[in-house]
Amino acid sequence: MPASDNVRAAIHDGMPRLIDDLRALVAIPSIAFPGFDEAPVLEAAELTAMLLLEAGCVVRMIDLPGGPPAIFGEIPAPPGAPTVLLYAHYDIQPPGDDADWYSPPFELTERAGRLYGRGAADNKAGICMHLAALRAFDGKPPVGIKVLVEGEEETGRSGLEEYVADHADVIAADVIVVADMGNWRVGEPTLITSLRGVADAVVEVSTLAGPVHSGAMGGPAPDALMALIRALATLQHDDGSVALEGLVSSDWAGLDLSEHEYRQDAGILEGVDLTGTGTVGSRLWSKTSVNVIGIDVPDVVRSRNALVHMARAKVSLRYPPQQDGAAAREALVRHLERAVPWNARVTVTPGVAGPGFATPSNGPAVASARLALEEAYGKPSVDKGSGGSIPLVRAFADALPGAEVILWGTEEPACAMHAPNESVDIGELERASLAQALLLVHLGSESG
Repeated sequence: MPASDNVRAAIHDGMPRLIDDLRALVAIPSIAFPGFDEAPVLEAAELTAMLLLEAGCVVRMIDLPGGPPAIFGEIPAPPGAPTVLLYAHYDIQPPGDDADWYSPPFELTERAGRLYGRGAADNKAGICMHLAALRAFDGKPPVGIKVLVEGEEETGRSGLEEYVADHADVIAADVIVVADMGNWRVGEPTLITSLRGVADAVVEVSTLAGPVHSGAMGGPAPDALMALIRALATLQHDDGSVALEGLVSSDWAGLDLSEHEYRQDAGILEGVDLTGTGTVGSRLWSKTSVNVIGIDVPDVVRSRNALVHMARAKVSLRYPPQQDGAAAREALVRHLERAVPWNARVTVTPGVAGPGFATPSNGPAVASARLALEEAYGKPSVDKGSGGSIPLVRAFADALPGAEVILWGTEEPACAMHAPNESVDIGELERASLAQALLLVHLGSESG
């Protein structure tokens, strides 16, 4: 039987065990954001290490300053074979309100061919992809393997970037596979060739020493919330395009989405206009977008007839790969400082400034990845961008400039990443795992 047939059978037969592993991972609320219990994060790290050990890796923990450990696994390469670095992360987004979930967020629940739970897609399915690929070879793959699974990707403050920059010898590989992406539709094989960068800042506005009666003092007294709203409104032009000066943008040339497809994927309400200009693909993947992602103000239920003396908001900026992240963050900070009216006191605290990434699409490993996708899905793959950001990918590329980067995974529009009722399609998990195993077959045969 050809090696690819053996692999296909092994992946299929191993799915029940893989789903059990995903269930065990999802059961752990491994939220690495400040203020959450650290114990489950460490529990997820230990389970990940144990699973990689059982899959044939020599495993160790990498301690990172101020954060949870990364897990490093390794299987030496056969003589003359390349080494492949496999990346995923075990931390997750907070689940939000349990009432918004149709089933408990930390109990993997199957409905209509999908597995629901926080982290089921992002990114504990990525860990399972790596496990499935290794198990398909009984822990003896045709290439060298290094696995790196971190525990704070979602927070935007990963200490792994500095580690990668300082330890290129440890992570040295010929091919880097990042299993934290996915297809543009279920069953439609996709390679991601572009990632946007991300920057953010918190703006705080103060106008009064404290709250005062809105009837007795309202009129001359400036309302901090109104000042903040006016400043935030200047971030966009009337059409919703970004109003910050000096930022880079371009037109997207790859796979595009129709407006109808995008509306369905994003859940945009009927009759509500889209924002920005250009094609949907350009607005998603090669132009800058700006959003207010959090705001601290009195809530409606507990509001009172008082002027708001202080308000603050967190603003997030996404930008194309060619944009310098530090410059983008500085443009955001500068704009907010100048936009607050009435000489209100304003403090802008810069946050992250992660770079985007664009991968060359014509290397031999990329060609092998396309072949593996076609074999796993039964149809040719397409290239697309991602509006999401993984700053670590740029760190990988800078540390290992000769390595090719493959971006793919189990995620697709229906998986509801970061939202209630996150899920992974069971067939997608199997096909993506098969594609990854077949990629290792092809990379190994090329070396022979």
